[in-house]
Amino acid sequence: MKLLKNQSLLVLLVLFSGYGYIASCTHESVSPLPAAASSTAVITRGTAVHLPGNMVVGDTTQWKLDKPHCNVMWSTNYVGAAGLLTGRFNQFGMHDVTEAKMLNYVTAGQPLLDSSWAFYENEPAKTYFNGYVQINQSNTGEPARDGGCNITTLGTVPIVAGTQNLTVTNIAKIKTTDVKFDPASNDYIVTLNLTWKGGLAAPLTKSIVGRLKYIPKAKVQFGTGAAYSVFGLQLKFQLNCRDFGITSTSVSDKIDIECNMNFNNK
Repeated sequence: MKLLKNQSLLVLLVLFSGYGYIASCTHESVSPLPAAASSTAVITRGTAVHLPGNMVVGDTTQWKLDKPHCNVMWSTNYVGAAGLLTGRFNQFGMHDVTEAKMLNYVTAGQPLLDSSWAFYENEPAKTYFNGYVQINQSNTGEPARDGGCNITTLGTVPIVAGTQNLTVTNIAKIKTTDVKFDPASNDYIVTLNLTWKGGLAAPLTKSIVGRLKYIPKAKVQFGTGAAYSVFGLQLKFQLNCRDFGITSTSVSDKIDIECNMNFNNK
């Protein structure tokens, strides 16, 4: 009788243990759901207005592009699948380069005033900007690539020392057509025209949508120098290089562009 009781107890223990094992396995991959993130963005915009004027040095009402502290960067996947290829353009500007201005300029500095822009923080319909890059000034940090395969791949010509090349063969331009609030953040949604010849017989203009971020005005001072104000604009967009006749299989179809523009009123 005692043996029977012990056997019954053993059976019960096995059953309970088995149930506990099954229950634990059934819920092994289940974890508490994270708290739902708030879908309501906190949007705060001021009323700042930034204009270049005639870019007179010393006039604090006129904003100047601080080119040494700006950059235009690009990135794409190597052979469309591997790690990133990245680089930046050494020469760029913010000017509406019309056909009549698409020339070679014998100068080491900016060939044209960086004055083709305006920013209205709370009135995006008034905001606009124009920009350009010199394609042969793409800088990957690998001289053999920058002065070699990049030149032929991008349909341009080698750099000529002391010359800023804004000719049709070597310039890519952007021009905004619409700027509006992003309803989900403090950013702005920008529609722009990108014009570039690339590997085509003639320049092509494509409409592209990007995102603009405003870094609000702040006052800075270094050492005993006079204080001055700064602000920034960050533009990101993506283009399909195949649209512009770039056939190299070393780069992916999609190229990401990031323009970081800093301004001061010195």
